[in-house]
Amino acid sequence: MFKFARRGWLVAASAAAFALALGGPRMDARAEVPESSDPIVLALLEWTGQHVTTFMAGQILERMGYTVEYKTAGSYPSATGTADGDLTAVLEVWDNNMGEFWPQMVAEGKVDTLGHVGLDGGEGFVYPKYVEEMCPGLPAWDAFVGCAGLFASPETLPNGRFVEYPADWGDRASQLIAAEGLPFEAVPAGSEGALVAELKSAVEKHQPVVMMFWAPHYILSQVEVGWVAIPDDLRDQYSLQKPQMLKFVWPEAKDKWPAAYRFLKSFQIDTANQQVLMDLVDNQGQDTRAVTAKWLDDNEAVWRPWVDQAMM
Repeated sequence: MFKFARRGWLVAASAAAFALALGGPRMDARAEVPESSDPIVLALLEWTGQHVTTFMAGQILERMGYTVEYKTAGSYPSATGTADGDLTAVLEVWDNNMGEFWPQMVAEGKVDTLGHVGLDGGEGFVYPKYVEEMCPGLPAWDAFVGCAGLFASPETLPNGRFVEYPADWGDRASQLIAAEGLPFEAVPAGSEGALVAELKSAVEKHQPVVMMFWAPHYILSQVEVGWVAIPDDLRDQYSLQKPQMLKFVWPEAKDKWPAAYRFLKSFQIDTANQQVLMDLVDNQGQDTRAVTAKWLDDNEAVWRPWVDQAMM
């Protein structure tokens, strides 16, 4: 079914020429790559951070000598596409938003997991770090509840104002506030941009604000925030657990592109680097492929060991 290229020096030479054509550094020809001339297809999901992760991995694969294609897909289609082999890998799937189909595909052997992508994810209630000077005891839960009046606005008095996710993202924070009888009024933001604008505005004026938010996000490379220490039982009850960001791959990729498979298993990206690159894309209008390519040029010492190990 698959064509494996094993033609000695011709394969090595063609891989090296391809890497040079891409403008990247030549990889040592310790393994015959590409093992197949078919393209490796990586899924692009719906957010900038995932694009940064995917282009970074894809460009390293290109520098190794592989042909890489990118295909836009939603969460469910990316799971079925990986199981069918239409997609080779999906890098950075958040486990708090992947539903039941990803675990089901793994349990049935239709998809392999490659482990954690390296990001330190978070979701919960955030505030600018300076608010801890206004509310001693933060980030403790009792201090947060006791300082509700600090966050009040004329529209919410005497309750504190809590900025919730946009309405079509769900209302887990609002449910928690209402069910637990917290002295806050949840006000949905109109969009991700509105959330960011509210945080920026509060920081510029050195005012208190608390909102539902997540990490990684580019704004967190610019604004130091604190995270309210939500009790574990409430996190569990309202699905606010710390998310894991996972990598998944088509099982047959292990035999079709073994060096690429080994690389993708080792590949990692950390939160700080992703947030800086997201800022360049979302806030400064730069091209995602361009910023990831420059990062690779400037940080070969980070990713080269993964390639060296994969090519053994």
